[in-house]
Amino acid sequence: MRLVFSGIALLLLSSSLLAQQIRGDYIETRSADVYTGQCFANGEVNLTGQEAILAWHVQSGSWDGVSLEGLTVAAAVKARATLGDPYANPYPAKVTLMVDEQADPQQREALIAFAHQMGGELLDNIAEIVPAPMELVVNQEHHGAALLRAGHFATVQTRPLNDTDHLCGNEVTFYPPLTQVAHSMPAVALTDAYHGPGLGVDWESHGKRSAFVGTFER
Repeated sequence: MRLVFSGIALLLLSSSLLAQQIRGDYIETRSADVYTGQCFANGEVNLTGQEAILAWHVQSGSWDGVSLEGLTVAAAVKARATLGDPYANPYPAKVTLMVDEQADPQQREALIAFAHQMGGELLDNIAEIVPAPMELVVNQEHHGAALLRAGHFATVQTRPLNDTDHLCGNEVTFYPPLTQVAHSMPAVALTDAYHGPGLGVDWESHGKRSAFVGTFER
């Protein structure tokens, strides 16, 4: 009897995990360089790096039993301190969540729950949730090249790093991504812009080594 019960339990667990499998593309930008030397990073701490944009495009899978295939959700964040600084507390951060306007009500709720799970404490304090036409495209032939458009609220365009991006010769990936990823690489944010509600601040920058392009899988 015990063996039968164990088999059923394993089957239920496998079914639960299978139902929750989800994968896709991820992009992130910060208002501080993430690929940089320590001297540059120290020069930005407490002065910038409080803002971020995070976005997930679901290639396949579901969340809470709801299929999210082809949908995108993005978060614009204004934190209290430089994100990634081990000596300061950035929480609570203000968040505006931009949800794919193609999502039906069930998918909208699942996207919100998914983003909150992926973002953890960073996305605890959601000030606004806005529907928007969403586009997140990763160029598979040029690693690090991607484009995010979230209506008229947010735009991110990235390119791969190259030799001209080594300003001091001691660059490393100084800050890791803000969420769990399966794979990521630092990139240059040709455009990193947010003009929207909820945060009390807009921003726009160009040409910073402040982006990650990658994939997620859960």
